[in-house]
Amino acid sequence: MFNDIGALEIVTLVVLAVLIFGPDKLPKVIQDISRTIRKIREFSDSAKADIRDELGPEFKDFEFDDLNPKKFIRKQLDNDELGLKEIRNGFDLKKEMNEVADAVHGRDSDSSEAAKEASAATSGGARVDMQKKPAEPQKLDSGDRPPFDADAT
Repeated sequence: MFNDIGALEIVTLVVLAVLIFGPDKLPKVIQDISRTIRKIREFSDSAKADIRDELGPEFKDFEFDDLNPKKFIRKQLDNDELGLKEIRNGFDLKKEMNEVADAVHGRDSDSSEAAKEASAATSGGARVDMQKKPAEPQKLDSGDRPPFDADAT
């Protein structure tokens, strides 16, 4: 509970307690404080037991520490029933980034030449033209639908 209190802080607290309560009242104050802490712990344990009894036998493995969001998420992610470990191990970030770069630049991602160009462009410091150039109008046959333009919608 108090892992970050050092010896100097404990000595300071003892000296302050002796100065505030006096050496004759200090043992009684310590007994009162320890009795209060013990009653609070007993009350907490009985409340937890009542909650477990009310939940029923299907929740007999229920731990109140599971209500902590960090512990709950960590427990669910460590659970292998979801198959997250296979997904995490099967994900190649470099390959995915190359595919995204190829898609952005309109290159075929299957060819090794495109991968070489992408790596050369990223490592060689080549500039990428980010300005949209107007497309030449396409002539449509009768009954053809115009191409979808994401910027127009």
